[in-house]
Amino acid sequence: MPSQQDIKQRITSVTGTSKITRAMELVASAKLRRAQGRIEALRPYAKGMRRLMAGAARRAGNLNGIPLLDEREETRRAAVLVVTGDRGLAGAFNVNVVRRALQEADALLEEGFDEVVFTAVGKKGGGTLRFRGKVLDNDFQGFSSEPTFADATRVADFVGQRYLEQETDRVVLVFNEFKSLVEQRVTAEQLLPVPRDVVEDDDDDPDTEPVFSKALAEFEPEPLALLSDLLPTFVNTTIYRALLESAAAEHAARRTAMSNASDNAEQLIADLTLAMNRARQAAITQEILEVVAGADALS
Repeated sequence: MPSQQDIKQRITSVTGTSKITRAMELVASAKLRRAQGRIEALRPYAKGMRRLMAGAARRAGNLNGIPLLDEREETRRAAVLVVTGDRGLAGAFNVNVVRRALQEADALLEEGFDEVVFTAVGKKGGGTLRFRGKVLDNDFQGFSSEPTFADATRVADFVGQRYLEQETDRVVLVFNEFKSLVEQRVTAEQLLPVPRDVVEDDDDDPDTEPVFSKALAEFEPEPLALLSDLLPTFVNTTIYRALLESAAAEHAARRTAMSNASDNAEQLIADLTLAMNRARQAAITQEILEVVAGADALS
């Protein structure tokens, strides 16, 4: 049975750990509120861009000849863009994203692609994929917690350039979508080529009003040229949204993990305190028995 001193040392150690996990929980809560605010601020911009693209597509009519929209017949090489975190201590957050990315890669191979490469955003995702022996086309790190639009543009420029140079024939984006504090959903969506329904139809969004339904609009430049200019920005915005969603989901997952760790630490401290009290009581009882036995021996 551990001595009282050993139990006291364990209580001190667990108490220190509990303070750290509680502090990390508070930090994650503050960062989560900021991340939620950034997501809310991006939504009107994203909706406005969708409306403008839909209006330009309707006026342009024929969308053939736009590289970012054309589906290629070749199925040589596909890329999976994986968005994870740079840090751990967030439960199964990073594991779930990597698992879904591997599933998407298997699906692409079954579809007929000869090769699937990965582009990792986040240290944890890149490290796991490299450990599994997967081919990494690029690895971006250092901004998963608080991404900026410049970070998203850097990632988008790389995957877009690889696609335009026909180094990849399809790009699938995998990230953790933030739903609520207790729910984060791993999502996979085709990034390149941009799906036609994204620019041809925005009626699926109940909050989006029909574009130019009551007025006749003229475009400068021409609708097709305007749409060609908007598509790269749309790709940047899509990646930026995925980075913000992933950051919020990571903070929520870390907050939950640290909250559970703090609760477990408090329960462990209570159990250790009870064990220490029992050890102390046993020691006192033993001393009393020894005193009584000594008194009996003298009498």
